[in-house]
Amino acid sequence: MGAYKYLEELWRKKQSDVMRFILRVRCWEYRQLPTIHRVSRPTRPDKARRLGYKAKQGFVIYRIRIRRGGRKRPVPKGITYHKPAAHGVNELKPQRNHRVIAEGRVGKYCGNLRVLNSYWVNQDSTFKFYEIILVDPSHKAIRRDPRINWICNAVHKRRELRGLTSAGKSHRGLRQKGHKATKLRPSIRATWRRHNTLSLRRYR
Repeated sequence: MGAYKYLEELWRKKQSDVMRFILRVRCWEYRQLPTIHRVSRPTRPDKARRLGYKAKQGFVIYRIRIRRGGRKRPVPKGITYHKPAAHGVNELKPQRNHRVIAEGRVGKYCGNLRVLNSYWVNQDSTFKFYEIILVDPSHKAIRRDPRINWICNAVHKRRELRGLTSAGKSHRGLRQKGHKATKLRPSIRATWRRHNTLSLRRYR
């Protein structure tokens, strides 16, 4: 077994004494740092490499802190102006998962970089911590590498906000295939439009 396999096994057993101690100490450290900050190297090199990271020029890692819990409806004084069924303010859950929200915030913070992927690193009662892998599309080392220069195309701008990253596909329901996903592909809105558009063809 290589070193990455041992690392993978360590991270798989998060309840072990070693990992519980390390995660607790690191969590304290992360809480003292700014919400979004750059990291010199990935905390989980095995995970980062599996998600496309390479230790070369043009690849950047950022860590972000996300507040855990549901999403409160942003209305003044809790007044929604809806029917009573939709009066809810507090016990609502976000459509997107925490990891997508983290990717979006880092992508906005680093406007000149493209979000490749992300992974969980830590959490406590209040926060979740993620590390985001970003790529510099204007760097020559990236533009000349045929394995990653697909991300330099303009069609991949702001991909984290359009649900094109791994976490984004997850919240869109695209982890499902076959008969379970008939109303999810190509997207929920596209399916709705197809079902609700009256098409009066000439020969029908």
